[in-house]
Amino acid sequence: MVQEQQTTIAGIYEVCIGVPEPISAIQYWEQFGYRIGQVGELSATLANQLYGVNSPLRSIRLYHQDADHGLIRLMIWQNPTNQGLGTSSMKVKGNRWATALTADALTILNHAEEAKAAGWDIRYTIPYWEIIYNKERKSRPFIDPAVGVREMLLLQPLARQVLFQRFGYTLPDYGQINQNATFQTSQFTHMGLIVQDDSKETLKFYEDILGLLRVRDDVETSYESSLAGRDLFDLNPGEKFIVTAFDDPRSSVSDFMAARSGRLYIVRLPDAINLESQFEAAQPGSLGMCLYTYRVQGIETYCDRIQKSSAQNITNIVSNEFGEMSFSFIAPDGYFWTLVEG
Repeated sequence: MVQEQQTTIAGIYEVCIGVPEPISAIQYWEQFGYRIGQVGELSATLANQLYGVNSPLRSIRLYHQDADHGLIRLMIWQNPTNQGLGTSSMKVKGNRWATALTADALTILNHAEEAKAAGWDIRYTIPYWEIIYNKERKSRPFIDPAVGVREMLLLQPLARQVLFQRFGYTLPDYGQINQNATFQTSQFTHMGLIVQDDSKETLKFYEDILGLLRVRDDVETSYESSLAGRDLFDLNPGEKFIVTAFDDPRSSVSDFMAARSGRLYIVRLPDAINLESQFEAAQPGSLGMCLYTYRVQGIETYCDRIQKSSAQNITNIVSNEFGEMSFSFIAPDGYFWTLVEG
């Protein structure tokens, strides 16, 4: 009898970003604390095997201090398939975005306002005040500490970001700020997807097949309850969304102080809302944020599990552009994923 490989999975490893050229992208992400790491290439034939894109590919992995998750992979396609999501609404199926902790949201806002004034294609919000944990806590303004976050949206043609700044609390394993970076930001702490699935059936894939830890289940945000939620996700009066988060299994359901970054946020909008589908603009070959990866141990076992699931378009395990064993698939919710052995 063949023994199943020992398997592990951690937080989301990389946010993959299609770019037409790397220099300006590297300069941009350096301001958020990232630096150049590995560089690799694939022929059109091999890129087609792993990503379904018939184009030569050059990729650059960007590191953030000593983080082992929340990294960036810049993907430079010789023949990109489309322009990506751009600055389109966050309220579309297929949407992807990445969130980072900052110690200086106002400086980021200053740059966003200057970019807008200079005619850039950019969309942003003010840093809204939000209470994330212990929402029922009663506090006395100007007497008790204000415990919450300021969070803002920043959309550009090649980057869909949410930035948040904490006030009154810390989480030791949820984002490490690079104090030397211009914007004093951490690696990506959580990444998001938009789905429509009132039954929640597609959510089971992340828990049962990938082995992630389901946390913060069924957290509701409505037009009426949250100015930030209303503005970030273009909610109309009476509309709402529900968030379920999936963590590194070493995280905790009950102890928020033990939470680990690398979280996957799945934002569910009701089936009754008429949502545009943009899946084709947020998969490999697209410009902008187009793919998330997980790094796993026991990749053959993961591939076997996924082949027995309702996932689609499952590739063979092949060597990626960095020489790592890797395979791709489309999850039951329609999103393209790649797993990397590491």
